[in-house]
Amino acid sequence: MQPPKSLEAIQKALAENKISCEQLVSNYLQQIEATKHLNAYVEVFGDEAIERAKKLDARYAKEPEAVGKLFGAVVSIKDVICYEGHQVTAAAKILEGFHSLFSATAVERLLAEDAIIIGRTNCDQFAMGSDNTNSIYGPVRNAADSSRVAGGSSGGAAVSVQTNSCLIALGSDTGGSVRQPAAFCNVFGLKPTYGRISRYGLLAYGSSFDQIGIFAHNVVDISLMLDIIAGADEFDATSSTQTCDTFSRFEQLALSREPNTNRNSQLIAHSLQPKYKIAYLKSSIESEAIEPAIRGKMRETILNLENSGHTTAAIEFGLLDYIIPAYYVLTTAEASSNLSRYDGVRYGHRAENTKSLDEMYKKTRTEGFSEEVKRRIMLGAFVLSAGYYDAYYTKAQKVRRLLSDKINEIFAQYDFILMPASPIAPWKIGEKNDDPVAMYLLDIFTVLANMVGIPGIAVPVGFDENNLPIGLQFLSAKWTEGNLLMFVDSLNRKIESTN
Repeated sequence: MQPPKSLEAIQKALAENKISCEQLVSNYLQQIEATKHLNAYVEVFGDEAIERAKKLDARYAKEPEAVGKLFGAVVSIKDVICYEGHQVTAAAKILEGFHSLFSATAVERLLAEDAIIIGRTNCDQFAMGSDNTNSIYGPVRNAADSSRVAGGSSGGAAVSVQTNSCLIALGSDTGGSVRQPAAFCNVFGLKPTYGRISRYGLLAYGSSFDQIGIFAHNVVDISLMLDIIAGADEFDATSSTQTCDTFSRFEQLALSREPNTNRNSQLIAHSLQPKYKIAYLKSSIESEAIEPAIRGKMRETILNLENSGHTTAAIEFGLLDYIIPAYYVLTTAEASSNLSRYDGVRYGHRAENTKSLDEMYKKTRTEGFSEEVKRRIMLGAFVLSAGYYDAYYTKAQKVRRLLSDKINEIFAQYDFILMPASPIAPWKIGEKNDDPVAMYLLDIFTVLANMVGIPGIAVPVGFDENNLPIGLQFLSAKWTEGNLLMFVDSLNRKIESTN
């Protein structure tokens, strides 16, 4: 039996005794086994998940009101998110066998609401990659076509939801690592405002860019998860005290959709829904660098928006060519600093047969990091070095400031920005591994949100001629996840009703 694809449906089935939490977990475990060739999971917590499900079933049978908001939610976590007593390796040899001494704040909060963590998912090493082939565990394969990539760096998390081997997945997004794989795997993927979710317990790549993100089959489940794991955290000084009440807005909206609501009141409710102004990049429907099927879905989505009463406008974005260079200067600089702690002295992998401390450092880091991770560490060390700091790092920071000013200017006139999540569809595994610069350029539409700290969500919009998923993304101003999620949910419902 395939579990339902929404928490509401799962909780309804649990309430009607059509399924137990234990049976639900067993079904997910069967699905993990059936799709293991896709390599989405690096470790499955099967026995532990079953045991937790049994305890939740017993509590629910005795006192239904005593269970948390995430009762029935089975969640996977990316292998860069700490879970006390469990391995966390960032898909790298340098952390092979390391067990976390504490749980990430996001993990603690979802466990407190009775979610079940079923396993940790594959990813690019230290979240550095765009196709999830840079992992000691091997590449993640796309369920739509197992010869193709699932996207990166959170490819395993995306596939875990794509294959319905869990309900919701936590990933991380430094430059598109939630939104791009979500688009490649036909699921929703949210990157919240920087600071919305605590980064405590998230292995750092670029500290001023990283943000935990959420994958799910629908926007409502993302909204509930966001409400639960967001918020201030004394262990993360960058976390915000801004309130997050997105799910309560969905609950209010659900009341207006009750079956006894007559058609006239439904029409009135529809007419009262906000009409938004949406900007899109002119190049995203004209540039031949973007695959025709993706440009076609952009045009189709723009038409749907206009038919729904929204206003759309093409805009020029003169800074587009500067985003990728600035992003990779800044993130590699931060990575070179963050990854200096992995030296083989305190934990993780340590090289054998070394004759000096200096040799041990060098050999350990040479063996422990992949070529891509070493490339980024070296690039970061270079741009921070004397003589090059002002030429690269300082200029990149100036670009970041200009981008922030430009985005604020756009959001003073428009509510959302529509863009592709990727200029191309999922490619063949290994196809682009010999050209890292070409791979970096494919992040052109996703890194903007991380450069300026705004929220963005990938939305599945259909398939291309090869039946490969296509996803677009909507961006909004800081701290406006509520409007963004409500808008995307409304748009998705309209698309579903016309299909």
